[in-house]
Amino acid sequence: MRKLNIVHICDHLGWEGSRMHGVKRLFAWMIPRFDRSRFNVSLISLRKKDLSEDTLEQFGVDVTYMARHKFDPGTYAALLKVLQKKQADVLHMHGYGATTFGRLCAWKMGIPAILHEHANHTDTPWFQKVADRILAPHTDLAIAVSDSTAEFTRRARLMPAARTKTVYLGAPLDEFARDRSAEEVAAARAALGIEPGTIAVGTVTRLMPAKGNEFLVGAVPDIVRRHPSVRVFIVGEGELQPALEAQAHALGLGDRIVFAGFQRDVAAVLSALDILVFPSLWEGTPLTVFEALAMGKPIIATDADGLKDVLTDGQDAAVVPRRDSAAIADAVCTLIEQPALAERLAAGARATGAHYDIQAFVNKMERLYVLLHETSRASKRQSVLSADLSFLET
Repeated sequence: MRKLNIVHICDHLGWEGSRMHGVKRLFAWMIPRFDRSRFNVSLISLRKKDLSEDTLEQFGVDVTYMARHKFDPGTYAALLKVLQKKQADVLHMHGYGATTFGRLCAWKMGIPAILHEHANHTDTPWFQKVADRILAPHTDLAIAVSDSTAEFTRRARLMPAARTKTVYLGAPLDEFARDRSAEEVAAARAALGIEPGTIAVGTVTRLMPAKGNEFLVGAVPDIVRRHPSVRVFIVGEGELQPALEAQAHALGLGDRIVFAGFQRDVAAVLSALDILVFPSLWEGTPLTVFEALAMGKPIIATDADGLKDVLTDGQDAAVVPRRDSAAIADAVCTLIEQPALAERLAAGARATGAHYDIQAFVNKMERLYVLLHETSRASKRQSVLSADLSFLET
C-alpha cells in the first residue's frame, strides 16, 4: 500500500512573532511522530510565516504558508491548487478559516475531511454558522479536545452528534514523565533564580484573558503573608503582561512574584516548580496540564470546563472555583502545610498523566486516516456512522 498523504491545515501558528507554544507546539510534538513508512504528513498555514526564531521546520515538519488574510476569497482556489499538488488523501483541519476553505476543497476533491476543534468558544459568528451548516454534510468527523468542546462543536459549529467525538490530546511522556536527577532539578531552579529554601509556586501559560492569571497575581499577597518563603513564577508571554505587572506593582509584591517570560524548555521549568497553578477562566484542554500531570506535580486548577474534564478534585489536583483569588491562596497554603496531601496529589497526577500520551493520540489518528481513506469515498462519507470508532475514546 502506498503512503497516504495527510495534510493538516490551520489558520495560523500563533500571533505575530509567536514562539513555541499552543498549536505550534502541538504540531511539533505530533507530526514528527507519525509512521513515515506509511504516512506523508504535512501542514498548511493560511497565513504568512511568522518571524519567530522557533519554527516547525526545525522539527522536520513540512510547512506551506499561504500568506492569505482572514476573509480572502482567493484562499479557496490557492489552497485547492496546493492540495492537488500534494495529492492529498485526507485533510485534518484546525480553525475557522481552515475548516471552511479546507472542507470546500475536500468536497471538491472527494477526499475525507476531519474538523478538529480545540476550545469551547461559547458561540460562533453568524457567517461561520452559515458555512458550518452548509459544510457539515461534507465533513466525515469532528474531533473535540474535551467534552465541553464537543458540546460546543455540536451546538455552535452545527456538527451532528453522531459525527462528533471527544479525543484527548496528551504530552510526550518520554520527555515529561522521565525521572530527573537532583542535579537536573537544582540546575533548573538555579536557572529561574530560585534560592535554596524557597517554595516555588508557578504557572506556565499564555498571558491572555482566558488564562485568568490576574487571579493568581491577586492570590500572592495572602500566600506570602502566610508563607514568606514562597515566590510565585509566571512563565510565559502575551498581551496581558503589562497589565499583570502593573497589578503586581500596585499590590506591592516586589520580588515575591517573578514574570519569567518565555522559556523554551518547559520540562525544566516544571521540574523547578513545587506547586503548579492553573487559574483559567475557560479552556479546551491546555497542553501544559498534560505536561504537569506527566511530571507528577501537585496541581491547583480552577473548575474551567477543559480542566475539570481531565482533573479530579482530591485525586490528582485541588480544584477551586474560577475568579477566586482567595480560594487559590487557600489551596496553595494547604498544600504547603500538608506535604502528605501534596505528595498524594502528585502521585495521582502522575498516574493520570500516564493515560495522556501524545503518541497514543497519533496512533489513533493513523488508524482513523486509514479507515477514512478506505471507506469515505465509497460510502459518500457515511462510513463513520457505522464504523466502530471506540478506539478514539479509549
